Amino acid sequence: EVQLVESGGGLVQAGGSLTLSCAGSGFFFDDYAIGWFRQAPGKEREAVSCISNDDHSKYYGDFVKGRFTISSDSVQNTVYLHMTNLKPEDTAVYYCAADRPADAADYCSDFFYWGQGTQVTVAS
Repeated sequence: EVQLVESGGGLVQAGGSLTLSCAGSGFFFDDYAIGWFRQAPGKEREAVSCISNDDHSKYYGDFVKGRFTISSDSVQNTVYLHMTNLKPEDTAVYYCAADRPADAADYCSDFFYWGQGTQVTVAS
């Protein structure tokens, strides 16, 4: 059974940093693309960052603008999202997701497995 567990969320002041972790189990980590998504109240879910399964290509949403870094540790079966210079508009529930993309080049658009999410709140 595929399971994803996020951790590392919390309350931080604007300009601060957080590192989110997504621990995966029940699947061969290197076969799956992993993505971080977020959803703020009243807004649609949006892709924050993804890492591909084949060559570890990385995607970042335009709003990240160099502030976030995604990384993967296949030994620990964990993907990290290191977030810096956080802004109040980054406040959301952050979810990680995993799947084996049908098209290796399209690794950030369609995920079947999702974690429960972790709350990130950035105070102004």
